[in-house]
Amino acid sequence: MLLHLQEIIEQRLLSAIFQPIISMTSAKIVGYEGLIRGPSDSPLHSPVNLFKAARLHGLSPEVERLCREVVLETFSGLELPGKLFLNVSPECFTRPDFRRGESLGHLRNAALTPDRVIIELTESHPTYEYNLLREAAMHYRSEGFEIAIDDLGEGFSSLRLWSELGPDYVKIDRHFVQSINQDPIKLQFVRSIQQLAENCGAQVIAEGIETQAELMIIKDLGIMFGQGYHIARPNSIPAVSVSPEVSDALRQPGITVYPHSNGLSHKTLSARRLLIEAPRVTPDTPNEEIHPFFAASPELHAIAVVRKDGVPVGLISRHRFIDVFSKLYSRELYGKKPCSKFMDPVPLIVDKGISLQELSHLVVASERRYLSDGFIITDGGTYAGVGTGHDLMREITQMQINAARYANPLTLLPGNVPINEHIDRLLQSHAAFAACYCDLDHFKPFNDRYGYRKGDDAIQLTGKILAQICDHERDFIGHVGGDDFIILFQSPDWEARCRLALEQFGQTSPRFFSREDIERGGYFTEDRQGQQVFHPLMSLSIGAVRIEPGAFNSHHEISAVAAQAKKQAKRQPGNSLFIDQRRYCAQPKQTCAARGCYSTTLLDRKRG
Repeated sequence: MLLHLQEIIEQRLLSAIFQPIISMTSAKIVGYEGLIRGPSDSPLHSPVNLFKAARLHGLSPEVERLCREVVLETFSGLELPGKLFLNVSPECFTRPDFRRGESLGHLRNAALTPDRVIIELTESHPTYEYNLLREAAMHYRSEGFEIAIDDLGEGFSSLRLWSELGPDYVKIDRHFVQSINQDPIKLQFVRSIQQLAENCGAQVIAEGIETQAELMIIKDLGIMFGQGYHIARPNSIPAVSVSPEVSDALRQPGITVYPHSNGLSHKTLSARRLLIEAPRVTPDTPNEEIHPFFAASPELHAIAVVRKDGVPVGLISRHRFIDVFSKLYSRELYGKKPCSKFMDPVPLIVDKGISLQELSHLVVASERRYLSDGFIITDGGTYAGVGTGHDLMREITQMQINAARYANPLTLLPGNVPINEHIDRLLQSHAAFAACYCDLDHFKPFNDRYGYRKGDDAIQLTGKILAQICDHERDFIGHVGGDDFIILFQSPDWEARCRLALEQFGQTSPRFFSREDIERGGYFTEDRQGQQVFHPLMSLSIGAVRIEPGAFNSHHEISAVAAQAKKQAKRQPGNSLFIDQRRYCAQPKQTCAARGCYSTTLLDRKRG
């Protein structure tokens, strides 16, 4: 392998290929990343194997120098437009010989100037010489180069490297880009990096874009530049313009639907949140020394009994101890005896890393006393503190309340928070869309007659039907609550989709009713006065409003007009679609009257 590596260096048996980097706003190529390949028939063809062999045999500087020469010469010879992203390791970046004019010499030989080259720092192992890196970055900037950090979020790259160097460009590792349209955590990571970059004056490049859906999400997040196989593969003779498919997609109006998050996941919170640093005693501690702890702290619900090595062996419940110890002659009988007599020898013991959801299942599945007495929390097997059942139930309840704002627990569709966020994104992007408010008619009497279980089934079926008629990359469906849903359509055939939903609901909903009620066309229920009232069969109503760019300013206004359209739809018998034909704009009433449209400023007055 050493001889083959030396042969490659001596005979310059390396070749360069280039992958375009595009502007997500102009859909034009702004530069290329230069990549290296070894001989095609060699085990060192892969750059991973090439640089691994170079490090193994102490030839990294020689190989890196040759790589730069080949990339620069080839880039110049191809007369490619834009800038060149030149991969350089931090070790090479800080080498004195590299800084003493060697880089400028390579540029002169390739007939290039520093303003066309971006030094892209790539890391394969930890870098701790931050002072040297910072000095080197200042040196190359003074010569006209720009600096980029590669693969942020992968390997050893870190936010400290970003803060130390203040790069002009930051490349997000492909791991966080791939499937970003399906992963809300990756979406949040990339969004955070974008916000941080804006504050730091850096520009973000998303690597590894491999699908149209990923491309559109990256565009919507405001990422400036993109790179990946969906845009163009690396090639020895790369494209000089963006493909029509990618160009048309980037110019497409509207926004994509972000991956749905359930808000605060149960798995994100652990028993650490419940930890109370309560006093602990050893098994041989006299009972008379336990009572002062409870007397001094009325809120103290339990005391852990812990061996000298830190392992908990029991739990003394406040109410049980006080109940026994306060009886006549108990202090005289038990005061000098070890507290182990009053402890629960089989308490519930959990690690602080257990999720609150898992902990709640344990408590519910265990004996009832664990809910009242609480539990012991450990850290790696040793005592850390105690927790109470009351605190656990409070946290679980709050988590469910928070989660319901993000996702309806019955249908798992997005709740009010993501609905409002998506509307605001549509308004900010000046996209045209249709807001459709969907509601079940006569749902309450249906619930009263057939029971809440059937009612839940009807809501779930409605959510499923409405979700199926949506294009999930362009249309957003949310569950407002109860039997109310909202769809934000960007699909141009939204009206046909709504009518399809009504047709499917009409075909499937009869299964919820008895044959007698279907033949009669409804059913009787008893009102509060004991009178029999006839109700038609449950049906689906959809109220739709066309939203033009600039017509509305907030999700509150959209909700108001959509609710009005829903009321109109519900006035029609059976499964119905009402489309508000009024033209809305955000101008004052006088201006709207002249144009023949309806002022959205009136909405606020009506609400007031």
